[in-house]
Amino acid sequence: MAKKLLGYFLFFLLLLTGFYFFLFRGNDEWRTKLSTISYVKPFHFKTQDNQIFTEKDMLGKVCVVEYFFTNCKGICPKMNANMKTIAETFKDEPDFLILSHTCDPDRDTVARMKVYADSIKADTKKWIFLTGRKDSLYSQARSSYLLDDPKNNVEKIEDQFIHTQFFALVDRDGKVRGQVYDGLKADELEKLKVDIRKLLKEKAGKGNFVNSIFGNNP
Repeated sequence: MAKKLLGYFLFFLLLLTGFYFFLFRGNDEWRTKLSTISYVKPFHFKTQDNQIFTEKDMLGKVCVVEYFFTNCKGICPKMNANMKTIAETFKDEPDFLILSHTCDPDRDTVARMKVYADSIKADTKKWIFLTGRKDSLYSQARSSYLLDDPKNNVEKIEDQFIHTQFFALVDRDGKVRGQVYDGLKADELEKLKVDIRKLLKEKAGKGNFVNSIFGNNP
């Protein structure tokens, strides 16, 4: 009798496993999801080609985000050398973008960003350099991408300076996912690549992108 009950139990377990496999096959529900840590807020910047770029241009794209400045002699050259490996890895992915924001917009004008992009031979269809108002750039770094502590916003904006080696990862719906990645550490860069691939496999939500951007934080 005990063997018979065990057999029924195992049969039921097998049916249940099969049910869930077919229920979730073809979507991402059964996979471990990267956590959502923030949402992209509305913004309005200019690219190295003097084109307007907003949060809507991220729609349907998986984006890696960083902050740097063009005349940096410290961490920025190494960060962007590492970012170039990310760009090379995903160069054939049509739904992948890199967004490099300046943290020194007084000097990093549109023209200067263009010169810099050309100097590192960036494919500016896939790797976009953004400049704009300092307060807007810094607000995005802190409130959207979590690349700097919001508590640092205690001084006059002209006295502030963000200098961070961290990258953020944004999904197709404008959600900042996973973690903040150290752009100078090889193991975190590899983790970033793995997580980019996960997000590229996810489908965009139905209308979630706009709701996420204009909605509340998680």
